[in-house]
This record gives sequence, structure tokens and C-alpha cells, in this order.
Amino acid sequence: MQKGKLYLIPVPLAEGAEKLSYTLIHHDIINKIDEYVVENEKTARKFLKAAGLAIPQSQLILHDYGKHVREGVDYNKVFANVLKGKDLGLMSEAGCPAVADPGAEVVMEAHRRGIQVIPLVGPSSILLALMASGFNGQKFTFHGYLPIDKGERTRKIKELEVQSMRERMTQIFIETPFRNNQLLAELLRVAKPSTKLCVAANLTAPNQTILTKTVAEWKSSTVDLHKIPAIFLLFA
Repeated sequence: MQKGKLYLIPVPLAEGAEKLSYTLIHHDIINKIDEYVVENEKTARKFLKAAGLAIPQSQLILHDYGKHVREGVDYNKVFANVLKGKDLGLMSEAGCPAVADPGAEVVMEAHRRGIQVIPLVGPSSILLALMASGFNGQKFTFHGYLPIDKGERTRKIKELEVQSMRERMTQIFIETPFRNNQLLAELLRVAKPSTKLCVAANLTAPNQTILTKTVAEWKSSTVDLHKIPAIFLLFA
């Protein structure tokens, strides 16, 4: 029997960004799939509705992959119908599944079972920020979160700055939104005045801001990133 496929279905990064996030293929795919792996059932149903789901939601099978149950997920159950020929969808809570996202383990489990994985086009905050930064898009690294400990974080920022200068590499990282302002202050304190910093906040939202300045220029600016989704990019 031919196996089904695992579709990686991107979702909007921001409220009201559906038109910027979904393509015609999304509509086609979600209306032939009735089984998904999701982090949050409520938001997953909302995303599917916004993408043009015509299948009655009562017919959907949603496998919970939330942080409180993730460690105990039964992958044999998750992929049971895929092995019988049915397709399965994977959705993140924002942007592209499995990129800076726990869905990567679901994808790996699919590969272990010989299931074809098909990524769909959609918004990635990391790539959108890189595109708009003006920095080197041919050599870059995404580091996820920097250390929380202040001393370790200071050392890491200096290390990334030196590596960027030596290798002409764009350094990309994020922070929990309620600690954005602290990270920005630390970057401005530690990095050299000539180092360039891009902050991309609220990407795809109507009020998105993407600013690239030197550290010296940032020091004369006033910006509040508290609780705002943001991507930081450094280029020395």
C-alpha cells in the first residue's frame, strides 16, 4: 500500500496577515487533509478556517503536540493513517513548521518511517528579516536564543561580532518578547559603535518595523520592543 505524505503547512506570523501568508496551494492541500499534528487545537482551527477550509471541522483529527504532552506523543498513533495511505498536515503556532520550532521531531519521525515530507511555501520570520536587513544573505547563522546569564550573553555577543567581522557572516537571533528591551540594551552596550544591527519587529503585521542602523545610531534612538515579536540581526 502506498503511504500518505506529511505536509508542512506554514501559518501567519501576525493577526490579519492571512493574505500575506496563504497561497492557492494551501487551499487545495487543506481541503484534502483531515488529520493534523498541532500545538494548539484552538489556533490550528482558526488558521485552517482563515486558509479556506471547506471540510467540516467536526471531521478533523487533531493530534496534540503541545509542550505539556510533547514528550509522551505516540508517533505510531500519529502516523498510523499515513502508513495506510492518508496524508497528514503539520502546523506550527507561527510561521514555518520545524524551523526554530519543535515540529522538527515530527518531521524526523516521518523520515524514520519512510514517509515523504512536503514543505509548503509560507512566511519565515528569520528569512523575512534577513531579506530586509541589507546584510549578507549568502552566509548567515541563526542562533536561536542567546544565553540568559548576563556574563555569558556578553561573551556570546562579542564572539558573534568577531565571527561576523572575520567571516562576513550575518548573525541572527531572537529573545523571549518580554526580554527584548534587555537584549537590545546589552547589544548596544557590548557591540562596537560601527557594528550594524537590524531589528525586525511584528513582521507581516500592519505595524511592522524593520530598521537597520549602526550601534552608534541605535544609541541615539528610542525604541520599545517589550512583548513584541522581534528578530535581531548583527553584522560587523
